[in-house]
Amino acid sequence: MTALDQAFVEAALEQLADPYLHRGLVSSGAVKHIDIRGDQVTVTIILGYPAAGIKQSFSQLVTDTLLQLPNIETVRVNFDWQVDVAQVQSEAQRIDGVKNIIAVASGKGGVGKSTTSVNLALALAAEGAKVGILDADIYGPSQQLMLGIADGTRPQQHGVQFMQPISAYGIASMSMAYLVTENTPMVWRGPMASGALVQLLSQTAWGDIDYLIIDMPPGTGDIQLTLAQKVPVTGAVIVTTPQDIALLDAKKGIEMFHKVGVPVLGVVENMAVHTCSQCGHSEHIFGDGGGERIAEEYGVEMMGALPLNLTIRQQTDEGKPSVVAEPDGDIAAIYREIARKMAAQVSLKAMGGAAIFPNIEMTND
Repeated sequence: MTALDQAFVEAALEQLADPYLHRGLVSSGAVKHIDIRGDQVTVTIILGYPAAGIKQSFSQLVTDTLLQLPNIETVRVNFDWQVDVAQVQSEAQRIDGVKNIIAVASGKGGVGKSTTSVNLALALAAEGAKVGILDADIYGPSQQLMLGIADGTRPQQHGVQFMQPISAYGIASMSMAYLVTENTPMVWRGPMASGALVQLLSQTAWGDIDYLIIDMPPGTGDIQLTLAQKVPVTGAVIVTTPQDIALLDAKKGIEMFHKVGVPVLGVVENMAVHTCSQCGHSEHIFGDGGGERIAEEYGVEMMGALPLNLTIRQQTDEGKPSVVAEPDGDIAAIYREIARKMAAQVSLKAMGGAAIFPNIEMTND
């Protein structure tokens, strides 16, 4: 092939957008290598976020696009991802082994924040990431139940001052529920709870983690402020429902993160629509489009909407969240789509928020 043909390959790849960053594959830095040998082309694409769910379809899209070019008979696509450490505004010391910390928060309780947290953690793992989850709701921890961890399970000591996280469905977890009994109320003032959170986070031997999901307690109080000030949080995801009161509190959550310098990655809307299991009629019980409105108002991404579905609640109560209970189901697909969007936003921060123009290595033998 000629040098002009090589330019055609690069130009064709640039016309294909990164699925979640919406930038050309070349200018986004995803294309790492182009190898041309006669009529055979091998392209290496490495995304900055896990994307196992789209690996096959996107590789096929790249293949079909290049096969339309003249003189190309065979295309091979090497598709992979590499999660890097994102830049953070906080000067807090990083947690050993943890690349990125994502806070999942809500302004009020009862909007499905913990359910969203555990399913997003499991969705990231299903996409190919190494994931941990920290239950930061000191007063009302729920992740032990949602992950199906037996009562009485206690973390083992790791070294002198660290605890070994509890593994469930391939993710590492830590919760105050592992340290107390379910009948022990945490009658603590705010500073004590905040100190316990920092201790749980910093004294857990997380190992190598791409994403640590923090399931935040509802509200905008001491624990949230402590997290922002003492933990290098990469970004926050706000969970809401469409109803006006939930949206009002979600706005407060967004404003709080803005004030403490933690970027909001996007909004997830729970209980968006209910479809009757008997007649199939769909109805927006709690309102319509609230998540989209708040995302647009604050200039953040609307990452996805979950239906008001009985199985979501049943599966988490049974200790087997939707992503693992029905991995090929519609609900799991929504969570995995949200997880990819969230991880893509984190990858932007790893690139400094700007497009990276790579040095593409081309060979022509």
